[in-house]
Amino acid sequence: MVQSPQRGTILDCRGRVLAASDEYLSVFAEPRVIEDVKGISEKLQQILDMKGVQICRLITDSNNPGYVKLKEHCGRAESQAACELHYGIGVQSQWERSYPMGRLGANVVGFTSDDGRGLGGIELEYNSKLCGRSGQNIFLADARPFRRPIRLQEQEELEDGSGIILTLDATIQQFARKALLERFKEYEAESAVAIVMEPGSGAILAMVSLPDFEPDKIRTSDPNTFRNRAISDFFEPGSVLKPIAAAIALDSNLVSREEKIFCENGDYRGRGFGRIGEYGNHQFGDMTVREIIVHSSNIGMAKIGQRMGKEKLYRGMKLFGFGRKTGLELPGEVEGVLRPVSQWTGYSITRIPFGQEISVTAIQLVRAFCILANGGHSVRPFLVRAVVDANGNVNDLKQSRYNDVGFVIEPEVANWIVREAMVGVVEEGTGKKAVLEDWQVFGKTGTANVARRGSRGYSSRDYVASFAGGAPAESPAVVVLVSIIRPSISLGKGYTGGTVAAPVVKQILNKTLNYLRIPAEK
Repeated sequence: MVQSPQRGTILDCRGRVLAASDEYLSVFAEPRVIEDVKGISEKLQQILDMKGVQICRLITDSNNPGYVKLKEHCGRAESQAACELHYGIGVQSQWERSYPMGRLGANVVGFTSDDGRGLGGIELEYNSKLCGRSGQNIFLADARPFRRPIRLQEQEELEDGSGIILTLDATIQQFARKALLERFKEYEAESAVAIVMEPGSGAILAMVSLPDFEPDKIRTSDPNTFRNRAISDFFEPGSVLKPIAAAIALDSNLVSREEKIFCENGDYRGRGFGRIGEYGNHQFGDMTVREIIVHSSNIGMAKIGQRMGKEKLYRGMKLFGFGRKTGLELPGEVEGVLRPVSQWTGYSITRIPFGQEISVTAIQLVRAFCILANGGHSVRPFLVRAVVDANGNVNDLKQSRYNDVGFVIEPEVANWIVREAMVGVVEEGTGKKAVLEDWQVFGKTGTANVARRGSRGYSSRDYVASFAGGAPAESPAVVVLVSIIRPSISLGKGYTGGTVAAPVVKQILNKTLNYLRIPAEK
């Protein structure tokens, strides 16, 4: 009997099954050692509940003299009876992969091939641990044509695959997917992502990528839905990047919280950087850093960028994790685009602070907000909480995974950006649709034009609507990012981060904080 190992189970953080393997038995024949095919077929038809002529044809017409499958999904009794009938009849143990939660975590969990190899997500990244090792008995046999077994020569022990316990919480994943899917359909968007993350540890509680797929129906699914857009797609973030740039400037003592920066009444021009205006043709005058963030002034951020200079801004963005992979345990992660300073122009220093001339992934962006939310400490996102081998030994990976650089910015600066500036965005500025009754929410909206395909410049009809934030502001339990790519502006419902994305974050936060039983602040 050929024995295949059971592929390891993939569980969420509360032990709920995301992927598992169920055993089934198949009866096969070795045509070259069966002399009386007709006689054997007649006996097998009673055992296997198949027509003898069908069995006979399978054996005689096989192109492989050493193997032909006769029947799949056999019971143990019929498999044993068939195997005892003739030494040319064998039983093979096989496994069928199933995904009880379907689409819910498909782009994270991944899928397998027909022969059980991981082809995407955790299934691919941890294939060597999940797949185990086959077991088999090797016999000495007599000469052809009969090849009758004489004695056992060698035995290889079967070893089942290890189980993987993820940080994902299927309940929070459901909250995030349901809210995002409703908005994705309502705005007829091209794609959308949502991530829920613990700011202190980096544990990812939910990660949704739309459109998604049914892992049990890979053959009929669109391959374009297989990739996890939270790590594989990059985009210009727009204004959602402003708190990060402001934090770098404040931490470098290049601006102060109290000073006023003249925002040129909505029209800033200069040699080397062209013209900069404000969204909606706003005309702002003197503004503090807090007011610049709350009202999302492009000109104010451009001037802060000029204060910093290229080197400080570049180093700060690198420390926050832009321009490099996070190292998340999934295949297909990209670096985004943060060009070296040698390739910057006068436009770069004024545009990067408000989210142009830089491209980021969703996972990079949510990590940056986690750094602000946890008091300025570097943090590495992770998805795998533990690996459990076939003997039950647990390799616990749940501990916080801080990077060696320690603090990215001073805690005082990070806390001020969160509790003053980004709380102001939600309560006074562009993020009002994210307000919750029981908790104080912090966050930042972003509405970025999408670069034209195949030509220079930006499309006037294609946008990325984002909102990144969290709660409670005094001690953030979770950070949530939602980005919706190319919502249809022809619907006339709006396309900005505050309109499209902020209400989704509100829904996710409200349900998640209640589910986690976070005490109300208000």
